[in-house]
Amino acid sequence: MLSRLTRPQALAVCALPAVALIATAVFAPLPFSVAQPGLTANVLGDNQGEPVITISGAPTRETSGQLRMTTIEATSPDANVGLGEVIDSWFATDRAVMPRDAVYPSGDSVKEIEQYNAEQMEQSQDVATQAALAHLDLSEREVKVTLKLADVGGPSAGLLFSLGIIDKLDGDGRGGDLTGGRTIAGTGTITADGAVGAVGGVALKTQAARRDGATVFLVPKAECGDAQAELPAGLRLIPVTTLDGAVDSLVALETGSGAVPSC
Repeated sequence: MLSRLTRPQALAVCALPAVALIATAVFAPLPFSVAQPGLTANVLGDNQGEPVITISGAPTRETSGQLRMTTIEATSPDANVGLGEVIDSWFATDRAVMPRDAVYPSGDSVKEIEQYNAEQMEQSQDVATQAALAHLDLSEREVKVTLKLADVGGPSAGLLFSLGIIDKLDGDGRGGDLTGGRTIAGTGTITADGAVGAVGGVALKTQAARRDGATVFLVPKAECGDAQAELPAGLRLIPVTTLDGAVDSLVALETGSGAVPSC
């Protein structure tokens, strides 16, 4: 025999699946990573007690100012990111919610991902050296460059590595520093022929740069919009598409002659 439920009872029964669904959504892991501004490192200086750039086979020069590569710090690829953390981070200016696959290769173990990022960093260092020496018309057979940057993976420091090599070997080409004594930060991949590529996480990297004293930020031109979204006060954006263009912009900024592009 069936009995009729009262209205409150019926509402309670109907609400149970909805409550269960909400609870599942709140506590279930989601395919996202939460990122925040990461470390920066001056490629013209030391990192963990060792010079980032070491050059032999050609005379080098003392430099002033800084060229700071920038990073983001994301939750571990095996971390469980719940709905509550996603919602909190979504409205925070110093955090960003990103698809996990946009941060880490999908389907790989943590160890495989770390190895992949290390390989990407090593490859970017080799290419950055090729691009810098090509810019200066120097031969890789005569000039040896060693790059060391611990605890950082991926290819996004390529542009800054190239600029650091150029500054140590040639400065601005007129006896001055490429930095003009400033603290300059930036990001961007590099190819052997000097093309600068986009990287992602730019809005967070600008915050890391300003936190660590930068007043100028070199950004891949395609990511100007992202960089402007949460741009910290006191940080000037300079868009770049090539290594040659980045050098020209820094020389123009230092000397006050020539146009310096802006986003």
